[in-house]
Amino acid sequence: MKFLEVKNLCKIYGKGENQVTALDHVSLTVEKGEFAAIIGSSGSGKSTLLHAIAGVDVPTKGTICLDGQDIYAGNSDQLAVFRRRQVGLIYQFHNLIPTLNVVENITLPVLMDRRKVNQRRLNELLELLGLEDRRKHLPNQLSGGQQQRVAIGRALMNAPAVMLADEPTGALDSRNGQEIVRLLKESNQKYGQTLLLVTHDENIALQAERIITIADGRVVRDSKGNRTPARIEDRKAEKRERKAGQS
Repeated sequence: MKFLEVKNLCKIYGKGENQVTALDHVSLTVEKGEFAAIIGSSGSGKSTLLHAIAGVDVPTKGTICLDGQDIYAGNSDQLAVFRRRQVGLIYQFHNLIPTLNVVENITLPVLMDRRKVNQRRLNELLELLGLEDRRKHLPNQLSGGQQQRVAIGRALMNAPAVMLADEPTGALDSRNGQEIVRLLKESNQKYGQTLLLVTHDENIALQAERIITIADGRVVRDSKGNRTPARIEDRKAEKRERKAGQS
């Protein structure tokens, strides 16, 4: 089922000699519940694409439809509601409010939307994220990995239709990074949410069902098919063999 559809998306910054084309007629579709990784070198446009889908970076032209709805067709207030209710956005840096505890940071999007907190969902998320015993802790009382778990909880609290993660493991060590990816995959499978993850880490990208490669603002490769743990190990073995042959 086609859930997310991006058509001829362009994003241009600046004018004249200073003009930079970040996205150059990008088109793609993503199915409901799919886990796709977006990869590319620095400046390729992958984060710009993610932010346009999230409704935080208005494209120069083109359309983005989520579940049949053009997200940029409405006014700014409607776009803000869309971001709060339909999108869970996770950045490399957690951006938690330092004076709010774990529960307050996670439930902030619900309170900003002037809705009642679903305590059952909150408790379920705290259990999923392993934060049950950290409910009243402030961000400076948590490790980097725990802070990023809080950021994931905040993104999931409103039960968004799509989760967008922009280098969510970039500021973490390898162990914590793998734990964050595991939690994102678990939420993707448990709640059936569509997950798009921007990363430069091949090992993380290989865990996705699909890898979309961006270069110079364009989609240059789009490969599908489950990346099982065995397949990941095969790829690692192939790389080791190539290196051995070159030495």
